[in-house]
Amino acid sequence: MSIMTKYTFDEGITEVIKKTDDLLLHAPGIISQYTGHLAKSSGKLIRARALLACSLDQDNLVNQDSVQLAAAIELFHLATLVHDDIIDDADTRRGLPTLQKKFGKRTAVICGDYLLSISLREAAKIEMPDQEKQGEVHQQNLLLDYIQRVCIGELEQHQNNRNFGLSMLSYLRIIRGKTATLFEAAYRAGAYCAGADEALWQKYAKLGRFVGMIFQLSDDCIDYEFSADRAKKPVAKDFEEGVITLPLIAALAKEPSAKDKIASFLGKPEELVNFVKKNGGTAYTRTISGKYYFKAEQIINEIQGTPEKIQLLQDILKLANAGSIMKESTC
Repeated sequence: MSIMTKYTFDEGITEVIKKTDDLLLHAPGIISQYTGHLAKSSGKLIRARALLACSLDQDNLVNQDSVQLAAAIELFHLATLVHDDIIDDADTRRGLPTLQKKFGKRTAVICGDYLLSISLREAAKIEMPDQEKQGEVHQQNLLLDYIQRVCIGELEQHQNNRNFGLSMLSYLRIIRGKTATLFEAAYRAGAYCAGADEALWQKYAKLGRFVGMIFQLSDDCIDYEFSADRAKKPVAKDFEEGVITLPLIAALAKEPSAKDKIASFLGKPEELVNFVKKNGGTAYTRTISGKYYFKAEQIINEIQGTPEKIQLLQDILKLANAGSIMKESTC
């Protein structure tokens, strides 16, 4: 195996941005106008940051494989956002018109598929470390299994739109698929790139899953906790789109009789927010998120790594817990 170029963490993030921008800006001519539009806005790359943090070696360096996989995961995440915007009929994303708003739904669907294809192509370029592990890694391709789980999670969410009887456990299963899975993939891929054995992969994967759950649950709370200006999205936006999240599920569990009238809150976000807060929906969700946070901290404390690596993992955990003010509206 050839010796790979290594980067500091910050250099690695810069390389991820360069690589994703290059793939978006220099796509085939027929599609470059659309991918170029997507390149105009970028997020905080929380999944890429997590992958690179997990892949840091004892010299606090990351290798080229880490950068390659981080770019692949960000491209796949971007594909899911493009498709989400189509489903939600969203007008803006990260302060710009969505692809489907600017160019139409058919074009956006094809562009989302294109992004998925190049993310898989980039992931497939990773050189296998040895013949013994080759079959195992090819079987998962470090992304294929996770992509399937994301799609199933998204479909489960869609099938449960306006399902006011959705249970808490069912909802947690849904977000484990549609949101936490990609975080799990990033953390596991980072551990793989650092040369960890399978037992350690599993520990990092569990950490990523917990961080992803915190990320989604925090975003669910922001939907009810802050004004539209502060949350950087309309209040109760999920509910208006038919998405039932844990704060509402918890509030309905406390006041089951409200299920018959809950649909009447459509177009009345203030009434819905008051109902959820009155019944402790956001407080309950924060408690559940806190349990995941505690478990994530425990795993970070068990990880052997440089102080810089541990600090990065802690910072990413805090970022995930910060809410959508720092996340999906900008990530």
